[in-house]
Amino acid sequence: MKLGLIAGNGRFPFLLLDAARAEGHDVVVAAIKEETDPEIDRRAETDAGVTVHWFSLGELSRLIETFHKEGVAKAVMAGQVKHKQIFSSIRPDWRLAKLLLNLRTRSTDALLGAVAKVLGDEGIELISSTAFLEPLLAEEGVLTARAPDEEECRNIEYGLKVAQALAGFDIGQTVVVAAQACVAVEAMEGTDATIERAGRLMRSLDESAHGDAAAEPSILARKLTVVKVAKPNQDLRFDVPVVGLSTVETMIPAGASCLSIEAGRTLLFDRDALLERATKAGIAIVAARR
Repeated sequence: MKLGLIAGNGRFPFLLLDAARAEGHDVVVAAIKEETDPEIDRRAETDAGVTVHWFSLGELSRLIETFHKEGVAKAVMAGQVKHKQIFSSIRPDWRLAKLLLNLRTRSTDALLGAVAKVLGDEGIELISSTAFLEPLLAEEGVLTARAPDEEECRNIEYGLKVAQALAGFDIGQTVVVAAQACVAVEAMEGTDATIERAGRLMRSLDESAHGDAAAEPSILARKLTVVKVAKPNQDLRFDVPVVGLSTVETMIPAGASCLSIEAGRTLLFDRDALLERATKAGIAIVAARR
């Protein structure tokens, strides 16, 4: 089978490409100029089973035409395409412009679901992005040397309620909590930027308290807990929750001591390095089924 790979940013497309090639599939990569790592070209130079075509965001018609010419009947999306691109660099062709005009909302699910329907109507089936990467899905349980403490467990319990409500509206999938109070919620900026924002806010609270000798210590002046969930009806063809080493590296300077994810519905990239780094930093990571 010749597989189409619509590649966003990060390592996800490379992991999926390697997994598909290991199963013997030729892969036609649709690389996005605004997102995909140029390293993808080197894969095509060294592997005759990989073909790369570059597209700008918005070139939906050319994507379909290319897949048809290459004989692609099944495709997969892998890697993030920043939602904010919809409101910045995107220049839609007639097909995508028509699609956008017909959307009632421009949420991730609405947009990508509409794209998936257009592809399907053109004889290109969009399949689950986890189809080749199921071994990377987080298993249930405590994944690090340290389990969450009582305070972190309370934060997780509260954070899950907020995150699940947020995800239900297809706004974001991550919340950052301290002392059972919501410090930051994810929107278009992504998980790591949300964690960074929470860290900046907590530092500003600490600086304010330290700058005023008469000020009472803030009840929020403590470690942060990050809670990341899948959407209630997560479509595994796109926007699958992903945690990688960069997430842990972002948590450390932000002062986040705990990460809660969903078992069986979250991909862990660079698993060994991620868990080793988290353990060394004293971060607890737990995966639970909801």
